[in-house]
Amino acid sequence: MPDASKSDTAMAAWREWQEAPWGRLRYAIAEANLVRHFDGLGDGQLRVLDLAGGDGADAVRLAARGHHVTVVDHAPAMLAAATERASAAGVTDLIACVRADVADLPTDLAAGRFDVVLCHNLLPYVDDVPATLARALAPLKRGGLLSVMAINRHSAALNLAVRETDPAAALAALDTDRSRTLMFDAALTLHAAEEIIHLLHGLGCQDVQHYGIRSFCDYITDDARKYEPAFYADLERLELAATDRPPYMHTARLFQLTARKQDS
Repeated sequence: MPDASKSDTAMAAWREWQEAPWGRLRYAIAEANLVRHFDGLGDGQLRVLDLAGGDGADAVRLAARGHHVTVVDHAPAMLAAATERASAAGVTDLIACVRADVADLPTDLAAGRFDVVLCHNLLPYVDDVPATLARALAPLKRGGLLSVMAINRHSAALNLAVRETDPAAALAALDTDRSRTLMFDAALTLHAAEEIIHLLHGLGCQDVQHYGIRSFCDYITDDARKYEPAFYADLERLELAATDRPPYMHTARLFQLTARKQDS
């Protein structure tokens, strides 16, 4: 049986991370990048599918804009947290939670009726990335929008050298795509945006756009300053300005890709 105390500790740590400046930046910038592509997708209220959507942090932001979001996750604790988050935000009527594995979506979810599909922080946990991307595209309407987010492999060595001041570990990170999340005690496979872009093109996607999330935040070692409102506001403006500017997006801690499903 799973250790409930470990699960509770991980959930508490995850919520603390989300509320920290770096967590807030992750969600704020991802939302800003996403909504710039919403024009022309539908008649106002979009149907969004959030794959491995966890506790609904992305979903509630979009529901607050009036969109209907279905959150899919295999973990009951995450879905319960998503329901609580939706209730606290007053968007319960716009959030639906479904317990399922992305590799085995219910037929009604995989029927090509969604305007937007989110595939955020899923790829590091899967073995077959091309198949996962194909499954993420299946629920989309023709011309619908896919958003993919993952840890940027190119940031791993920088993160170790700058934050951990460990050049030996940084050197080793140059030649591996393996990592681990201590929070959830899970192995990760790191990817580079250019690899995923190649796969998306191979799946027929169009208009692929590359964004970087937290291009500067993770390399500022004074974390305490990030909690200062004025400093955080300046940092958020900087991050938003750099999100689609080379070279910054290439070494950001996370990459986000948006793409249109082939419309013909």
